Amino acid sequence: MTLYLTPAHDQAIRDHGSQSYPDECCGLLLGKALPGEDKQLMEVWPVANVWAEAENDLADGESARRRYLIPPQAILEGEQHARAQGLEIVGYYHSHPDHPARPSGFDQDFAWPWYSYLIVSVVKGASQELTSWVLDDEREFRAEPLRELPSG
Repeated sequence: MTLYLTPAHDQAIRDHGSQSYPDECCGLLLGKALPGEDKQLMEVWPVANVWAEAENDLADGESARRRYLIPPQAILEGEQHARAQGLEIVGYYHSHPDHPARPSGFDQDFAWPWYSYLIVSVVKGASQELTSWVLDDEREFRAEPLRELPSG
């Protein structure tokens, strides 16, 4: 399992994380499934984090600084855009402000198998480590290698 992306994709995710700091950013990863279990990211689809604005059953006392919520309408719009481009949603991304780029228990509880989950650590407004994770059949996150492709 490997996720292929360009330096421009990497930078777009990092920029979104830095701009959203101190709150978490979030978005969709649009791309293609490759032979085997690899995926190629073709487009980063930023989404507004509506955790603070939404009344939801997931509310646990945390703020948008520690949680993100992508509204269903944003997923639908991203999926429609992806299909029009011959793509699909291959994963999701979000930031961890002032925390490592490792999935939390909350991230694990609400993840789906197969999808890539990119996490960027943002420390004091500056992006740091970017990692990718995939949920296995035992509902445990496994690190997914990231491979950069040339932009273009």
